[in-house]
Amino acid sequence: MKILKITILSFLTIVAFLVVFGYLYLYVLPKGPELTTPKPLEIGKGNFVMSSYKHTERKSIRVWTYKPDSWEPGNTVLFVMHGMARNAENYLDAWVDIAERKNILLIAPEFENEFYRVTTNDYQEGNLQTFFGVKNPESEWSYTVIENIFDYINENNDFSLDGYSMFGHSAGGQFVHRMVLLGSTNRIKKAIAANAGFYTFTDVSTDYPYGLQNINAPLEKSFSTDLTVLLGELDKSAELGKLRQTKNAMVQGGHRLERGTNFFNFAQEVSNRKKLEFNWRLQVVPNVGHSYKKMSEAASELL
Repeated sequence: MKILKITILSFLTIVAFLVVFGYLYLYVLPKGPELTTPKPLEIGKGNFVMSSYKHTERKSIRVWTYKPDSWEPGNTVLFVMHGMARNAENYLDAWVDIAERKNILLIAPEFENEFYRVTTNDYQEGNLQTFFGVKNPESEWSYTVIENIFDYINENNDFSLDGYSMFGHSAGGQFVHRMVLLGSTNRIKKAIAANAGFYTFTDVSTDYPYGLQNINAPLEKSFSTDLTVLLGELDKSAELGKLRQTKNAMVQGGHRLERGTNFFNFAQEVSNRKKLEFNWRLQVVPNVGHSYKKMSEAASELL
């Protein structure tokens, strides 16, 4: 009996610790790097730190940028969305030569998280809910952060840009296609979702993030958005990156190429059934696997 009481007490202590830690982490402790003083974008490579949300400074985000000397408003603005490793600067660097060639302003947000290997809700799943399953207001979805960054750049550079393009690879590909599905207020002109590990199917009978059950997705706007599902022909191995192996993920296909193809085909069937404009396309890149650098080159041809 004494051992049982000790076991129960230990369990309750651990639960209490987790609850307190979770509350402090989510609602009390500041998260992110120190804010920087707003200033115009510099020529070449730079970065700044801003508040992720407009209603609070508790959470901040670092944003990497690259501005070609000849870029001017009216030229392409591209958000580059990093993969699971949250390595935004590396993704930006992969696009620098392309940006110079094609005169593109690059914006690469860094969704920093020390626990990125186990938490996916805050970035690629859109932060619709916390790690503990508590729903977040739409003003704190990660898609809203993109819009806030865009507004920040307009305000601090005396720009009046009306829209932007997006490229995301792997976890970034997850982010981009979900933003197209759920971001009813976004200003996306062209979106490219490359080599996503798994998808949110336009299936209202499956729970999010695998489907849209109990999610109010603006499909008419989503399907009319210029979205390319970009897949590597050789991205067929679970050893390339961290491929989710849950039951719901495996239903989508055995590898990224299959999952992306099935996602696109399912969405096309839904749009046909609902008689909605469908402005998505599927493109497979020959002889490329799970490489963000090679997929970036392929994506650049679509801009």
